[in-house]
Amino acid sequence: MKKTLAVLLSTALCVSLFAGCSGGSSSTVVTNGSTSMESVMGALIEAFKEVQPDVQIQYTGSGSGAGITSAQDGTADIGLASRDLKDDETGVKQITVAKDGIAIIVNPDNPVADLSIEQIAQIFTGEITNWSELGGSDGQVVPIGREAGSGTRDGFESITGTEDACKYQNELTSTGEVIASVASNPNAIGYTSLSAVDDTVKALTVGGVAPSEATVLDGTYAIQRNFNFILSDSTELSDAAQAFVDWATSTEASDLIAGAGAVPVA
Repeated sequence: MKKTLAVLLSTALCVSLFAGCSGGSSSTVVTNGSTSMESVMGALIEAFKEVQPDVQIQYTGSGSGAGITSAQDGTADIGLASRDLKDDETGVKQITVAKDGIAIIVNPDNPVADLSIEQIAQIFTGEITNWSELGGSDGQVVPIGREAGSGTRDGFESITGTEDACKYQNELTSTGEVIASVASNPNAIGYTSLSAVDDTVKALTVGGVAPSEATVLDGTYAIQRNFNFILSDSTELSDAAQAFVDWATSTEASDLIAGAGAVPVA
């Protein structure tokens, strides 16, 4: 807590220089996109409110695809994507704010603790259909995934080599829904942002490596992706939006990002 307060105080002067807001005025910055970035954005927004109270940051979690589109069409100042831009997503650029592990989660009652990437791929493509094939209890595997356009889904399928081949029992529209679904079903398996994992589910080790800040940063945990700000190439940010981007991507925000469960890159 003391360290966070020191960060806030040390950045107050720096941020005020960027924001360009006159006393008593109020500016709104609209952000939209990845639901996996909710914890990180929540921490950043709350802290930024303390150092720059005249700037209001709005966050809407609508998925990475929608976040990129909103930056392209100008309905958001800052798009949020938990994946990198694709070649055909033009007119925008990305700034990486943090890295995040994609945790493979099961119900806490599931005895399986470790899977290889190959086994994970076989589960989600339907080659492995019963937990007994993996040393678990007899029970039909229930794969849970995200909807098309999700950055988490894109990252998971790209890394496991399962693009367009996954056979999901349910495709859900938010990180929270995936966690709740897996928590309520002893035979379910899903994937979610490491920063969102709680004690209602169990995160598996992958190839013997547990997902953590350290293993994501050193690259030993294989299933990971970037958390990105998506900005227009052609429209200049407002002073308030630029101030938030500069601060959120600086070393001053690193402790907050780590506290939210992601891995800072600054």
